[in-house]
Amino acid sequence: MAHVDHSAATLRIGGDDLYPPEISALLGHAASQEQVKGEMYVGKVTGRSRTAKTGMWRLEATDAAPENLDGQIAELLGKLTGNLSVWAHIAARYKIDLFCGLFMNVSNEGLSISAESLKALGERGIELGLDIYGPDVPEEKENA
Repeated sequence: MAHVDHSAATLRIGGDDLYPPEISALLGHAASQEQVKGEMYVGKVTGRSRTAKTGMWRLEATDAAPENLDGQIAELLGKLTGNLSVWAHIAARYKIDLFCGLFMNVSNEGLSISAESLKALGERGIELGLDIYGPDVPEEKENA
């Protein structure tokens, strides 16, 4: 099995009444990106102004090539408090997930996530989300 080509990971905490500076204070680290519900912001990809539908606090890990979700999880959690009571308090109020993009270069690439990483996520109430992107396949030309 070939290894997944590269990965991106972002810890996200969201909720309608979320106030990003409060999350930063609780976790001991500033967000990479943040928004308050109702606030105008510029989309990272589109560049268009939009109104935030919910509050959001995000912390991005360094992209990894080849994929290294264990390293990205360790990087993110290593920047934040290890106090599980703080995490429980946040998880009781907001949705927490680790959004991961996995980018394949060829079909049938794979990865493993260690029990240690899964335990660390579970202890903090962090849901793991995986978006898996297949290799770019050239479009077939129609027979003329």
